[in-house]
Amino acid sequence: MSNKTVAYFYDPNVGNFHFGANHPMKPHRLALTHNLILHYGLYKKMQVYRPRAATVEDLTSFHSDDYINFLSRVSPETVFKWNDAFLQRFNIGEDCPIFDGLFEFCKLYSGGSVEAAHKLNQQQCDIAINWSGGLHHARKDEAAGFCYINDIVMGVLEMLKYYSRVLYIDIDVHHGDAVQEAFYSTDRVMTVSFHKYGNQFFPGTGAIDETGVKRGKHYSVNVPLQDGIDDTSYHTVFKPVIEKVMEFYRPEAIVLQCGADSLGCDRLGCFNLSLRGHGECVKFVKAFNLPTMVLGGGGYTVKNVARCWTYETSLIVDTEISNELPFNDYFEYFAPDFQLHPDIQTPYPNMNTKAYLDNIKAKVLENLRNLAHAPSVQMHEVPPDLLATQDTDDEHEDPDVSGIQKDRDLQPPIDHDDFYHDDPFDDMSEV
Repeated sequence: MSNKTVAYFYDPNVGNFHFGANHPMKPHRLALTHNLILHYGLYKKMQVYRPRAATVEDLTSFHSDDYINFLSRVSPETVFKWNDAFLQRFNIGEDCPIFDGLFEFCKLYSGGSVEAAHKLNQQQCDIAINWSGGLHHARKDEAAGFCYINDIVMGVLEMLKYYSRVLYIDIDVHHGDAVQEAFYSTDRVMTVSFHKYGNQFFPGTGAIDETGVKRGKHYSVNVPLQDGIDDTSYHTVFKPVIEKVMEFYRPEAIVLQCGADSLGCDRLGCFNLSLRGHGECVKFVKAFNLPTMVLGGGGYTVKNVARCWTYETSLIVDTEISNELPFNDYFEYFAPDFQLHPDIQTPYPNMNTKAYLDNIKAKVLENLRNLAHAPSVQMHEVPPDLLATQDTDDEHEDPDVSGIQKDRDLQPPIDHDDFYHDDPFDDMSEV
């Protein structure tokens, strides 16, 4: 049993959206993940919340007014009103299509990260999980890489109201480009990304010499990797780099993006991590015992995404779960093995030689030695929390989930026989 308080954010509607028949991004993976978490009984070890959808005020804490106004108005029925040049301005196209409910989807997944940040800020939990978040490619005024709203940046901005230094770690196979870009000139956020780089692999950024500018010089850390990296090779770089980051930067809080496209057999990935290897990164970061937001991200082999994030939820709550999957609403998706840890590693060669990894590690560690240890922040008045500025008089009613009734008691922790944990916002006016 974990001695940490874990808050878990999930909206049952977030998995119902559809990018298009041939699009690799499948929000339905979130429904599969949640269903496994439910049937393994992991929800009993967490405080479970249905987050409030992000407001326009939340979204414009990072994104431009014009871009949010466009997303709020566009739909498959109205998209013809904008000419191609206007759509290209916001990078709308094949990768980032307009689909039914797009803006609602954006508000749901980003709202989870904003509320997760609030819970951490108010010390109402030690770890906050939002598997629907982690969409790290969206820029201030444009969509990119299947991402429309950058919930990560929104969450970090909220956390910076309370924490002097926030560490962002990204284990997605794709570079966390837009998060790096957002904080490229500040020392209050260090971004650390482990990703495939080269051969025109999307998004084409994340070279080792991208280290930041101005006050942010040396506070962007990139670990460019090659095809086929396996668990052992990955951890020979991941663990020493994160250890040195913690030693030199001394963050007060962590945001961990757990993109599952770094697993073997991913539809769009080229790495060869097992679920245990991917989860080892979560265990390693968790062991530093700092307030941590855990987010999803990429992942395009749906059944393996669900397995991965379920397994990592079990690691977060310190609960060992069976390799035999429990019967659940999507049991047939996991055929033919019906196991949590199937063999997903590919026969593709590991192109990351020991010499290459040693060289990358040496360069990264040398860059870290140039850091001013634990940069300080001048005292200032804390801006109001985003959630504190919103109307909280009406309690948010959550639907029943799989026959599990919502807990109506505002005081004690979640009843293990119930599902949603009521979120008392009575104290928000005092923030």
